[in-house]
Amino acid sequence: MQTLRAVTRPKVAIMLALGFSSGLPFMLVGNTLGFWLRESGITLATIGFLSWVGLAYSLKFLWAPLIDKADAPLIGKWLGRRRGWMVVSQILVALGLLGMAMVKPEGGLWLFTGLAALAAFASATQDIVVDAWRIEVSDASEDMALLSSAYQLGYRASLLLTDALILIIAASVGWALSYTVMGALMAIGLIATFLAVEPGRNITGHETGTMWNLRGIFDAVCGPFIAFFKQHGKKALLILAAVSLYRLSDFMMGPMANPFYADIGITKETVGAVRGSIGLIASVIGVAAGGLSAVRFGFITTLLVGAVIGPASNLGFSLLAMVGPSNEVFTAAMVIDNFASGFAGTALVGYMSSLTTFGYTATQYALLSSFYALLGKVLKGFSGVMVQTFSEGRSLMQGYALFFLSTALVGIPALLLCILLVRSNKTPVAK
Repeated sequence: MQTLRAVTRPKVAIMLALGFSSGLPFMLVGNTLGFWLRESGITLATIGFLSWVGLAYSLKFLWAPLIDKADAPLIGKWLGRRRGWMVVSQILVALGLLGMAMVKPEGGLWLFTGLAALAAFASATQDIVVDAWRIEVSDASEDMALLSSAYQLGYRASLLLTDALILIIAASVGWALSYTVMGALMAIGLIATFLAVEPGRNITGHETGTMWNLRGIFDAVCGPFIAFFKQHGKKALLILAAVSLYRLSDFMMGPMANPFYADIGITKETVGAVRGSIGLIASVIGVAAGGLSAVRFGFITTLLVGAVIGPASNLGFSLLAMVGPSNEVFTAAMVIDNFASGFAGTALVGYMSSLTTFGYTATQYALLSSFYALLGKVLKGFSGVMVQTFSEGRSLMQGYALFFLSTALVGIPALLLCILLVRSNKTPVAK
């Protein structure tokens, strides 16, 4: 009953909306963009390389200190530090998406890519401040688990919209109008931002003084990392290594998923219908299961389970590549993948949130989420080359099957590191 009452609190509803706003641009500058590009005749190798616009998500720790210590221009004093940056980033995301809709790949691939990079940069900035807000308004560990689940539910809902329903829309009205609609939906995040309560400042003393002197700059840039390693000691390196490999399988597979559907002959309408129906249900169940597991068994145990089911779910797509365009196999693979992604995503977000220090929330979480994504973002740029290489001397579908199998196998190191985390959590941390 206490959990049910907690879910009805206003900040949980706001967290759902902000999670939706955070997730909305992610696929539009990533995997969904690959479908649009493939249908426009762009090669697999080029699609893979263009996925590097998503590196903004992995480099956000570079400007996170600014988000932590300085107010947003013009509106920061009015709305507060967190909400001010939310508004700025949300407006820039909308402008980037609308610009992509106007230019289209045919209007100039470089300009189109530049607009996608703008949307990705603004989206990464939004992630920084929304993550900070989520952590700073949490009252306790259980509260953080609930907000993390709410964030994941909103995030996953937007991913399904931009990775599923948009395909149905695009099949009817085209990609440009579809992206226009998505840009307009950023208004949901703006409304949630205005309804949100600005977290209290000066709680730990880190906000005293000004950033714009040598001591302030040092504290903003180096303080979060010093505090993180001081808090976790030698275990900090193990944490960063585990986080950096945890979702590697998903990242490497991502850019080739939609081109694979286009090449195997599964229509946009079918992909969108499955993702938006039973796929949505599986994703919500996965997120809920991850949140309940975190509350009941803790973040570390939940993280370990996610490290198993996350990479293993990629094997379903290898099977699909071998049997051909079977709607039944595709549906089964999608259900398993969405459940596993929802569970593993919630596990990782909750675990990383539990590691931060108040006052350095934005920068420390940006550091962790950058480590979680950086290696995967770099390697996924070569995903198209991998498929083409695996296809040499074989059929294209055999190349895809080997590619998906390889993405599942790269999850093994993350699993081993999570086992070490479980063991280290049972012993005192060396300071």
